[in-house]
Amino acid sequence: MRRTDREITEIEKILEIVGAAKYLHLGLFDNEYPYVVPLHYGYEYTEGVLVFYLHSAKEGHKLDLIKENPNVCVELESDVVPVSGGEIACKYGSMYASVIGRGKAHLVRDEREKIRALELLMENQTGRRFTIDGNMASSVEVIKVELGEFTAKARLK
Repeated sequence: MRRTDREITEIEKILEIVGAAKYLHLGLFDNEYPYVVPLHYGYEYTEGVLVFYLHSAKEGHKLDLIKENPNVCVELESDVVPVSGGEIACKYGSMYASVIGRGKAHLVRDEREKIRALELLMENQTGRRFTIDGNMASSVEVIKVELGEFTAKARLK
Protein backbone atom coordinates (compact mmCIF):
# COMPACT_ATOMS: atom_id res chain seq x y z
CA MET A 1 0.00 0.00 0.00
CA ARG A 2 1.50 3.28 -1.10
CA ARG A 3 -0.28 5.52 1.45
CA THR A 4 0.63 3.69 4.64
CA ASP A 5 -0.44 6.79 6.60
CA ARG A 6 -4.02 5.92 5.61
CA GLU A 7 -3.76 2.18 6.19
CA ILE A 8 -6.16 0.60 8.68
CA THR A 9 -4.99 -2.62 10.31
CA GLU A 10 -7.32 -3.04 13.31
CA ILE A 11 -9.93 -5.65 12.40
CA GLU A 12 -12.63 -3.86 14.41
CA LYS A 13 -12.19 -0.73 12.25
CA ILE A 14 -12.11 -2.79 9.07
CA LEU A 15 -15.38 -4.44 10.06
CA GLU A 16 -16.89 -1.00 10.74
CA ILE A 17 -16.13 -0.06 7.13
CA VAL A 18 -17.61 -3.33 5.87
CA GLY A 19 -20.74 -2.74 7.97
CA ALA A 20 -21.14 0.87 6.82
CA ALA A 21 -20.80 0.15 3.09
CA LYS A 22 -23.96 -0.95 1.32
CA TYR A 23 -22.60 -2.30 -1.96
CA LEU A 24 -19.78 -4.67 -2.68
CA HIS A 25 -18.06 -4.54 -6.07
CA LEU A 26 -17.18 -8.07 -7.16
CA GLY A 27 -14.40 -8.35 -9.74
CA LEU A 28 -14.37 -11.47 -11.89
CA PHE A 29 -12.29 -12.74 -14.80
CA ASP A 30 -14.09 -12.50 -18.15
CA ASN A 31 -11.59 -13.57 -20.81
CA GLU A 32 -9.29 -10.61 -21.48
CA TYR A 33 -11.38 -8.01 -19.62
CA PRO A 34 -12.36 -7.75 -15.95
CA TYR A 35 -16.05 -7.93 -15.11
CA VAL A 36 -17.16 -5.93 -12.07
CA VAL A 37 -20.65 -6.08 -10.63
CA PRO A 38 -22.11 -4.20 -7.62
CA LEU A 39 -23.99 -6.41 -5.18
CA HIS A 40 -25.73 -6.31 -1.81
CA TYR A 41 -24.05 -8.53 0.76
CA GLY A 42 -24.01 -10.06 4.18
CA TYR A 43 -20.78 -10.85 5.98
CA GLU A 44 -19.03 -12.41 8.93
CA TYR A 45 -15.47 -12.57 10.18
CA THR A 46 -14.27 -15.91 11.51
CA GLU A 47 -10.76 -17.10 12.37
CA GLY A 48 -8.99 -14.47 10.26
CA VAL A 49 -11.21 -14.95 7.21
CA LEU A 50 -13.62 -12.28 6.01
CA VAL A 51 -16.61 -14.02 4.43
CA PHE A 52 -19.12 -12.28 2.18
CA TYR A 53 -22.43 -13.74 1.09
CA LEU A 54 -24.05 -12.46 -2.10
CA HIS A 55 -27.29 -13.50 -3.73
CA SER A 56 -28.02 -13.95 -7.38
CA ALA A 57 -30.54 -15.24 -9.86
CA LYS A 58 -30.24 -18.96 -10.51
CA GLU A 59 -28.41 -18.34 -13.80
CA GLY A 60 -26.42 -15.62 -15.47
CA HIS A 61 -23.06 -14.32 -16.61
CA LYS A 62 -21.69 -13.76 -13.10
CA LEU A 63 -22.35 -17.37 -12.11
CA ASP A 64 -20.83 -18.65 -15.35
CA LEU A 65 -17.66 -16.65 -14.67
CA ILE A 66 -17.37 -17.92 -11.09
CA LYS A 67 -17.69 -21.51 -12.31
CA GLU A 68 -14.92 -20.89 -14.87
CA ASN A 69 -12.57 -19.14 -12.45
CA PRO A 70 -13.38 -18.74 -8.73
CA ASN A 71 -10.62 -16.15 -8.12
CA VAL A 72 -12.21 -12.82 -7.30
CA CYS A 73 -11.47 -9.34 -6.04
CA VAL A 74 -13.81 -7.47 -3.71
CA GLU A 75 -13.99 -3.71 -3.13
CA LEU A 76 -16.25 -1.76 -0.75
CA GLU A 77 -16.28 1.89 0.22
CA SER A 78 -18.09 3.99 2.78
CA ASP A 79 -18.10 7.53 4.14
CA VAL A 80 -17.45 9.06 0.70
CA VAL A 81 -17.62 12.85 0.90
CA PRO A 82 -16.18 15.28 -1.66
CA VAL A 83 -13.43 17.62 -0.44
CA SER A 84 -13.28 21.03 -2.10
CA GLY A 85 -10.02 22.38 -3.36
CA GLY A 86 -11.47 25.85 -3.81
CA GLU A 87 -9.78 27.53 -6.74
CA ILE A 88 -7.03 24.90 -7.01
CA ALA A 89 -8.08 21.93 -9.15
CA CYS A 90 -5.40 19.57 -7.80
CA LYS A 91 -6.56 20.12 -4.20
CA TYR A 92 -9.95 18.46 -4.82
CA GLY A 93 -10.46 14.95 -3.52
CA SER A 94 -12.70 13.01 -1.20
CA MET A 95 -12.88 11.53 2.25
CA TYR A 96 -13.54 7.79 2.24
CA ALA A 97 -12.95 4.45 3.88
CA SER A 98 -12.40 1.33 1.76
CA VAL A 99 -11.62 -2.37 1.90
CA ILE A 100 -10.11 -4.40 -0.93
CA GLY A 101 -9.44 -8.12 -0.86
CA ARG A 102 -8.75 -11.18 -2.95
CA GLY A 103 -10.19 -14.60 -2.49
CA LYS A 104 -12.28 -17.43 -3.83
CA ALA A 105 -15.97 -17.56 -4.66
CA HIS A 106 -18.20 -20.60 -4.78
CA LEU A 107 -21.89 -21.39 -4.71
CA VAL A 108 -23.37 -22.41 -1.38
CA ARG A 109 -25.12 -25.77 -1.56
CA ASP A 110 -25.92 -26.41 2.11
CA GLU A 111 -29.47 -25.20 2.83
CA ARG A 112 -28.72 -24.12 6.42
CA GLU A 113 -25.73 -22.07 5.32
CA LYS A 114 -27.78 -20.53 2.50
CA ILE A 115 -30.51 -19.51 4.96
CA ARG A 116 -27.97 -18.02 7.37
CA ALA A 117 -26.27 -16.19 4.49
CA LEU A 118 -29.53 -14.62 3.35
CA GLU A 119 -30.41 -13.62 6.92
CA LEU A 120 -26.99 -11.93 7.25
CA LEU A 121 -27.52 -10.19 3.92
CA MET A 122 -30.92 -8.85 4.94
CA GLU A 123 -29.63 -7.71 8.33
CA ASN A 124 -26.70 -5.86 6.76
CA GLN A 125 -28.88 -4.17 4.15
CA THR A 126 -31.85 -3.24 6.33
CA GLY A 127 -30.62 -3.24 9.93
CA ARG A 128 -33.43 -5.67 10.70
CA ARG A 129 -33.51 -9.41 11.29
CA PHE A 130 -35.66 -11.51 9.00
CA THR A 131 -36.46 -15.21 9.11
CA ILE A 132 -35.64 -16.91 5.84
CA ASP A 133 -37.05 -20.35 5.14
CA GLY A 134 -35.90 -23.11 2.82
CA ASN A 135 -38.42 -22.19 0.15
CA MET A 136 -37.12 -18.61 0.02
CA ALA A 137 -33.51 -19.81 -0.04
CA SER A 138 -34.18 -22.25 -2.86
CA SER A 139 -35.35 -19.44 -5.16
CA VAL A 140 -31.87 -17.86 -5.42
CA GLU A 141 -28.22 -18.78 -5.64
CA VAL A 142 -25.95 -17.73 -2.81
CA ILE A 143 -22.32 -16.95 -3.55
CA LYS A 144 -19.79 -17.27 -0.75
CA VAL A 145 -16.60 -15.24 -1.07
CA GLU A 146 -13.83 -16.02 1.39
CA LEU A 147 -11.07 -13.43 1.73
CA GLY A 148 -7.93 -14.49 3.52
CA GLU A 149 -6.13 -11.44 2.15
CA PHE A 150 -7.53 -7.91 2.47
CA THR A 151 -6.45 -4.35 3.18
CA ALA A 152 -8.24 -1.22 4.30
CA LYS A 153 -7.52 2.47 4.19
CA ALA A 154 -9.28 5.72 4.93
CA ARG A 155 -9.03 9.45 4.52
CA LEU A 156 -11.40 10.83 7.12
CA LYS A 157 -10.21 14.45 7.33
